[in-house]
Amino acid sequence: MIKKDNLYFPPEKFKKSAWINKKGIYQEAEKDPIKFWEKIAKEAYWKKPWNLAFEHKAPYFKWFLGGQINLAENCLDKNLEKKKDKIALIWEPEPVEEQPRIFTYKELLKEVNKAANALKKLGVKKGDRVGIYLPMIPEVIISMLACARIGAVHTVVFSAFSPQALKVRLQDTEARILITADGYFRRGQIINLKSNADEATKETKVEKVVVVKRTKNEVVWNPEINFWFEDLLKNEKEVCEPEAMDSEDLLFILYTSGSTGKPKGILHTCGGYTVQSKFTGKIIFDLHDNDIIWCTSDAGWITGHTYAIYSPLLNGATTVIFEGAPDWPTPERWAQIIEEHKVTIFYTAPTAIRMFEKYGAEIIKKYKFSTLRLLGSVGEPIDESAWNWYFAEVGKGKCPLVDTWWQTETGGILITSLPGIGPFKPSFTGLPLPGVKIDILDDEGKSCPVNKEGNLVILPPFTPGMLRGVYKNPEKYLETYWAKYGTNTYFTSDGAFRDEGGLVRIVGRVDDVLKVAGHRVSTGELENAAAKHPDIIESAVVGIPDEIKGEVPIIFAVSRKEKPEEELKKGIIDQIKKEIGPIALPKEVYIVEDLPKTRSGKIMRRILKRLFTGEELGDLSTLSNPEIVEKIKGKMQNLNGKNKS
Repeated sequence: MIKKDNLYFPPEKFKKSAWINKKGIYQEAEKDPIKFWEKIAKEAYWKKPWNLAFEHKAPYFKWFLGGQINLAENCLDKNLEKKKDKIALIWEPEPVEEQPRIFTYKELLKEVNKAANALKKLGVKKGDRVGIYLPMIPEVIISMLACARIGAVHTVVFSAFSPQALKVRLQDTEARILITADGYFRRGQIINLKSNADEATKETKVEKVVVVKRTKNEVVWNPEINFWFEDLLKNEKEVCEPEAMDSEDLLFILYTSGSTGKPKGILHTCGGYTVQSKFTGKIIFDLHDNDIIWCTSDAGWITGHTYAIYSPLLNGATTVIFEGAPDWPTPERWAQIIEEHKVTIFYTAPTAIRMFEKYGAEIIKKYKFSTLRLLGSVGEPIDESAWNWYFAEVGKGKCPLVDTWWQTETGGILITSLPGIGPFKPSFTGLPLPGVKIDILDDEGKSCPVNKEGNLVILPPFTPGMLRGVYKNPEKYLETYWAKYGTNTYFTSDGAFRDEGGLVRIVGRVDDVLKVAGHRVSTGELENAAAKHPDIIESAVVGIPDEIKGEVPIIFAVSRKEKPEEELKKGIIDQIKKEIGPIALPKEVYIVEDLPKTRSGKIMRRILKRLFTGEELGDLSTLSNPEIVEKIKGKMQNLNGKNKS
C-alpha cells in the first residue's frame, strides 16, 4: 500500500486489475443515478426486461418495474455455463477432527433444486413465508436459495436467538414451515436447537418442522409434524424450474432487534436486492473468478445474507462459512482457516479484530497470510488502533482495507473506499458509493460543514436494494425512517461527519449521543479515544442521568495487560482530555476482563446501562459470555462500596 500523509492508496499492481480504478465512475453516477443503476442492472440475468427503471411516491419507491428475475437462478444456473466444476462453497465445521464439506456450483444447484422440490411437496407456494432457524452449516444456504428459487419468502433467524425471539418472528410472518437442526457445536458444546424450535413454535401457525441432522443429539420427535431434511431430499428430482419473480416481489424479511419493543420486519425485494448485492460485492471486494471470500457473519444477519451468501455466488466466487467461534479451540483458529482454505478476502467485525489483537500478534507470526489481497471491516465504526493493527498484522501492510457502512435496511454497503481507487484513512469509512446520494444534516435540516458532526441521511433516488417497508407496519416505517426530515429524506439514525476530502466518518447511533452539560458527545467518539490508550484493547461507553450535567459517560474498558487499575483509569481519563476535552470526562471507569457480547460480536451496551438503571437485564441467552454480566455487576458493587466508605 502507498501512504501519503495519513492516507493510504492501492499499489499499482492492485489498481491495474481492479474492476473500478478510475474516479470518473463517481461523476458518471452523479450525473444520472437512475441511468447508472439501469446500466448496472443489465449485468444480471432478467427473465423479462423492465419497462420503468424507477418510481417514487414518497416515502415509497420501486425499481425495475415490469422486470422479472430469479435470485437463485442468477447465483447458480447462470454461473454453470462456465463454472460448473468451480467450488462455490467451503464449509468449515467447528470440530477440528471433522472434514470440511465442499460444493461445486453444479453440486450446490442440485441440492438447492432438491430442497426446492421438497418444499413444494410440503405445500410451500410463491409468496409463502418460510422460517429458517439454522446454524452456519451448508443447509442454511441451500434452504435460502431453495426459497428464492420457488418464490417463497425466507425469514432467517439467528440460531443463538432465544425461543421467544424466534416465536415473535414466526408469529409476525405467520410462517407455516420452519427449517431447523437437531443441534450445533459452539465452543465444544452441543446446543440443542430442536428443543428451542419446539418451544418457539407453540402459539404460532407453524405446521411442519424440517430438521437437519447435524449433531445427532437426542431430540423430541413428533412424526406428524417433524421431518428429517435428508429424508425429504433423498428421492427428489435434481431439476426445479426457477420461478419468474416480479422485480418488486418480496424476496425476504429480516428482523432488526431493537432494544425495546417488537422487532421490525425489514422487507427486501427480488430485483433491486439482486442488482445491488451483485454490484456492491463486485466493486467493493473486487471479486474475481479466483477469489475465495470469508465473511465471518452469521446468515441470521444482513451481512451474512449479502456478503457471505448472495453476493459471492452472484459474482461466481467461492465463499467460506464457519460453524464455530473464531478463537475456538485455539485463539488462532481464524488464522488457520484463512491459511487452510487460501482465503483471498477477509471481511469481519471490529469486535473480532480487537479480540485477535487482545491475544497478541505473537500467536499469528507463523501465519504468512500470503493469499490475502483485501481486508474488510463491518458492523460498527472501527477505531484507529484496531484499524492499524488489522492492516499491519493481518494484511501485512499490503492489503487495501475497506471499512464499510450500511444497515439491514440498506441491503448492501453504501459508504466505503473503493479498493482500486482509495483513499483509505484509519477510522474513516470512505466515500458514498457511485449511485448513492447522502448528506449530513443538523437538527434543522441544514447540511453540516466540514468536520461538523450531524445526522447521516440518504437522498433520492435511493438505491435498488434498500428496504421497501416494515412488514405489516407502515406506521413504523414512516415514523422510524421518514419523520425527522420528511418523506424525501431517509434518516439513518447514525451520526457522522466529513473531512476536507469528503471522507465520511461514522460516529455511532444518534441515540448513542450523550448530552453532557448541553454538549453532544457520541459514545463512539469516547470509545475511539479510550482505544488510543496503548494498554486498552476495547471499551464500551454508556450514558447515565446526572442531576447537574444531564448525562455523564461511564466507561467499561478491557486491558491487554495486567496493570494497576488506578494507573489504567488515569491513563484513559488523560487520553479523553487530550482527544476530546474535559467536557467529556467519565464519571467512572471500570476495568473489566470482557464486555457482554452477542455471538455475532456485538457489544450489548444496553445491558451495561441497565446495570445502573435497575431495569430488568432482559434475555441474556443471545450472549456468547453471559457470565461476564455478573462479574461486572460484582465489580461495580465492590467499587461503589469502596467509594462510599
